[in-house]
Amino acid sequence: MATREDTVQFIADQAGLGKRLEFRKMFGEYALYVDGKVTALVCDDQLFLKPTPEGRGFLGAVTEGAPYPGAKPHLLIAEDLEDPERLKQVLEITAAALPAPKPKTAKKPLSSRKK
Repeated sequence: MATREDTVQFIADQAGLGKRLEFRKMFGEYALYVDGKVTALVCDDQLFLKPTPEGRGFLGAVTEGAPYPGAKPHLLIAEDLEDPERLKQVLEITAAALPAPKPKTAKKPLSSRKK
């Protein structure tokens, strides 16, 4: 089941991070970016947070789940969706704990590639 965009918009509104939070559709589901880092996935209308020691420490007891078959376990966020301040904090804490994205390398034009 694909995630509805209104679910993602609700999460973005609840988080209150403004332009710091972006979302992009990927294969019917969504990736959430905080400060340019993939911090969470929204799959089947559920929020899956990337697991970090800092995020686990903040949340305490948490349920894990795979956002899609074959994926590594993520932290399943349910009750915290109704608590905007807590949602904002866990997204910020997780984003701060994640490494900066690697810069993309420029692709060579087809004409200059070796044959």
